[in-house]
Amino acid sequence: MSRHDTLLAQLRAAVGNGYVLTGDKATRRFRKGYRFGDGPVLAVVRPGTLLEMWRALQAAVQGGAAVILQAANTGLTGGSTPDGDDYGRPVVLISTLRLTGVQLLDGGRQVLCLPGATLDRLEQALAPLGREPHSVIGSSCIGASVLGGVCNNSGGALVRRGPAYTEMALFAQVNAAGELQLVNHLGIALGDTPEEILRRVQAGDYNAADVQLDSGRAASDPRYAEQVRQVDAGTPARFNADASRHYEAAGSAGKLAVFAVRLDTFAREAAEVFYIGSNQTESLTGIRRHLLTGFERLPISGEYIHRVAYDIGERYGKDTFLLIDTLGTARVPAAFALKSRVDGWFERIGLRGVTDRVLQAVTGLLPSHLPARMGEFRQRYEHHLLLKVSAQDAAATAAWLEQFFAAHEGGYFHCTPEEGRKAFLHRFAVAGAAVRYREVHRTQVQDIVALDIALRRDDRDWFEQLPAELDARLLHKLYYGHFLCHVFHQDYIAHKGEDPMAIEHAMWKLLDERGAEYPAEHNVGHLYPAKPALAQFYKQLDPSNTFNPGIGQTSKQPGWKGCDC
Repeated sequence: MSRHDTLLAQLRAAVGNGYVLTGDKATRRFRKGYRFGDGPVLAVVRPGTLLEMWRALQAAVQGGAAVILQAANTGLTGGSTPDGDDYGRPVVLISTLRLTGVQLLDGGRQVLCLPGATLDRLEQALAPLGREPHSVIGSSCIGASVLGGVCNNSGGALVRRGPAYTEMALFAQVNAAGELQLVNHLGIALGDTPEEILRRVQAGDYNAADVQLDSGRAASDPRYAEQVRQVDAGTPARFNADASRHYEAAGSAGKLAVFAVRLDTFAREAAEVFYIGSNQTESLTGIRRHLLTGFERLPISGEYIHRVAYDIGERYGKDTFLLIDTLGTARVPAAFALKSRVDGWFERIGLRGVTDRVLQAVTGLLPSHLPARMGEFRQRYEHHLLLKVSAQDAAATAAWLEQFFAAHEGGYFHCTPEEGRKAFLHRFAVAGAAVRYREVHRTQVQDIVALDIALRRDDRDWFEQLPAELDARLLHKLYYGHFLCHVFHQDYIAHKGEDPMAIEHAMWKLLDERGAEYPAEHNVGHLYPAKPALAQFYKQLDPSNTFNPGIGQTSKQPGWKGCDC
């Protein structure tokens, strides 16, 4: 029996024959990233219990494999999929989707989440208690995991809460001697052996006396609300390479095998939405600075959409909008999984993008799905800002906006609940529209260059002006993002025949000149080089380079061979 066969047998013994997938067909939807990343794997392992996950990790580590942990595979930079075939050893991908579980602590003021727990499921669990998780908009709609957000310092759209963060986690790491160890920093007494700890945490086999409520470890970001108010600071408010937000599981990017995290929850409050439009960036700059400094409470969120992104989102994100609007978020992950399977079947017979073209044709026959007043503002204004504030602040906000626009270019309207809901849903649909555009227009599009950037808090020239030579290489530029945080997502659709990597490197140079940081909240994945401090953090967590090798364009080899990080 070969070494690979021995490892496969051990993995099957750990989780069962039916949950070890091999071959290109069976593993496609796990090894191919949502937007970027692909590579071969020896196996995809789908444990059903935390103890099975531990035993699969033991087998993989003892078998000398590289291990990639994956939850929902909703990332945009390929950080939870293989990247090529040059790891120098077999790759075992462990999917945690079956490891669902949300446990309420301290009356729901905190939660314990297992690896497969999704933001959507967490939101549902907290709703009856009048509470909500760190993030309630965006990738939660396509099944993004809670642990994925923590491990990637995901920021989300909520201005007061900052990046997903905790210092309370249960995780495994491989030490410099190649030994797998379990570390319990949940602040919950669960026993002494890995087997007992993992069994008890999955079953919720502990009581209130076992849960330490004053451990001194944070379960959310304690500093962000104050930092984002500092609008004259010459650095970004949040970005992935910020060492102050790296702590064990937080920011680990797959360099640890995380079994559970403990997080704070937040009181849900009534909110109202204002839709703001302008043709002058100075107007939105003035609004941002006052909203962050002039009110007692920060706004809940402030999302930016440029007119081009609005248009492409309206046309090429329409099916996503209608799916969520009609069926709600709970069924969206299954719909995306079905689409992936159908795409895989067509690709095997040489046809790519069939589902995208069919969905695009069908939704193109349907009437407009956006509120009329949004359409009117699209005609009048280039720049759009969706502002959500506490209901108790709505009257003061309306009065201030009225006063502001009496002296500045632009306008606003106070949304009805339906308009506000659809405005934010459209903002979410914009985020995936470039991918659909690429698939439908393959003969015109080379690829997408997707940047995720954090501008300096004091940067008043936030709207990008590209050099003419670089601009000419692009079909479209989609700008959208978390405006109050000064975090932007910038999708560049490159003309056929252009070199996307050369374009991206040119963009990086421009961003460096502006004092921006990137990526801001989607982590480095395999697209961005990890800065030295971030690479050192990865090396500290995983000295043998067993977990997620190559992340941040670091070494893929055992023991970090060839890495000067």
